[in-house]
Amino acid sequence: MDTELSYEKVLQLHIKKERAAVKLQSKVGQLLYDKGIELVLFRQSLIDVTISEILNLHEYAGEVVNKPIDVFTTSDLADIILSSDIVPSKLDIGKLASEWIVEQDAYSSKADFLTFKLKNLKDSSSEISPRDVVLYGFGRIGRLAARELIKQAGKGQQLRLRAIVTRGSSDADIIKRASLLRSDSVHGSFKGTVVEDLENKAIIINGQIVKMIDASNPEDIDYTQHGITNALIIDNTGVFTTREALSRHLQAKGVSKVLLTAPGKEVPNIVYGINQGLLDLENENIFSAASCTTNAISPILKVVNDKFGVVKGHIETVHAYTNDQNLLDNMHKKPRRGRSAAINMVITSTGAGNAVTKVIPELKDKLTANAVRVPTPNGSLAILSLELAKKTSIEEINAVIKDAALNGDLVNQIYYSFDPELVSSDIIGNTCCSVFDSNATIASLDGKNIVLYAWYDNEFGYTKQVIRLAKYITKVRRAIYY
Repeated sequence: MDTELSYEKVLQLHIKKERAAVKLQSKVGQLLYDKGIELVLFRQSLIDVTISEILNLHEYAGEVVNKPIDVFTTSDLADIILSSDIVPSKLDIGKLASEWIVEQDAYSSKADFLTFKLKNLKDSSSEISPRDVVLYGFGRIGRLAARELIKQAGKGQQLRLRAIVTRGSSDADIIKRASLLRSDSVHGSFKGTVVEDLENKAIIINGQIVKMIDASNPEDIDYTQHGITNALIIDNTGVFTTREALSRHLQAKGVSKVLLTAPGKEVPNIVYGINQGLLDLENENIFSAASCTTNAISPILKVVNDKFGVVKGHIETVHAYTNDQNLLDNMHKKPRRGRSAAINMVITSTGAGNAVTKVIPELKDKLTANAVRVPTPNGSLAILSLELAKKTSIEEINAVIKDAALNGDLVNQIYYSFDPELVSSDIIGNTCCSVFDSNATIASLDGKNIVLYAWYDNEFGYTKQVIRLAKYITKVRRAIYY
């Protein structure tokens, strides 16, 4: 009988949680579309997630902060925020819930608590006007960027996808590119509507008209003919990587800024969260979001170097294969990359070790790096073997990185994983560019040498960084509470 009562009690509690999650899910949508307020739960998006996913996110949140974050509290807080008068913003409902648990005795109610916490988000002068974006190229990163830009539409929209530039815009080309946007073998189907408007050479994505422009040369395009002005070009072709080449975009009518989704030469290489504050946004118009690997390792290296000092180290990346490799053995200009990517581990070079020094100058001449491409389509791993100036332990180094994942400038970049069974497919779709595997940390007996493991979705995690940087350089970042 006791067993039956216990079973029924646990089941009824879960049903109550599901109902609260439904309520929260409803408020998330209302806040986004009615007020331009995006809710996240410790950086994890609450948009287009299932009820079960919402509950799982609360379980993870509780482990991260070692506090019982519950869906009843977050649901109540979301309801109160909906009736509040605050500007379009991005709010971490998990952080707010954890702070309420600790500080609730100091406030008369949740409403009083939120009024105090969000008091700086009531200034209407902080409202922004959205900026036009053009995707130059429509490959792996381009299509994910399109999905994200479209998904973030709403009253508080920051970046508007207005056009996609490719070589070829015949009816067949547009139909094929629309199909590639709808379906993805790695990231799944796009949760939205994609309609080909062949007569007007456009794709209508979730009601947003995106022109499909055919061009061979960046400077030949007149974007103003399509109603596009003051636009940011996100170049994801990988063809133009120098300042001179990227400057060709600025010769086109309607363009004001250019962002490269690859390491750039003679232009600022930025890992958002670390060195974007050094940018001269008034006088610089060309930027690079560096590489996926640089974005994965720089946050961890920044934290470790600031706390313990890095004497020297080696970075080995175990990287998913990419389109620059051959599916089957064939000619290739680079060593080994001509061998079949689908059935071989391929040792190759990476510039991430040197690229990090552009982001963290103190590490100049301290790091070596190499890469092994492996037969997986997405999901990569960076192994950081470091000699430190100060002694540490597994417990201490993990605690320092966990704190960085919760507080400070790198909360969007570092995801702290507790999962002892974590494998590469588990990190696909993670919004952070660096997923720290806490269970894999190794420290030598003398505490001077450590080995750290950082996973990364080399497509989606990197794309999120690109969009964060895009918002920063176009000055359309919303108010935040993180």
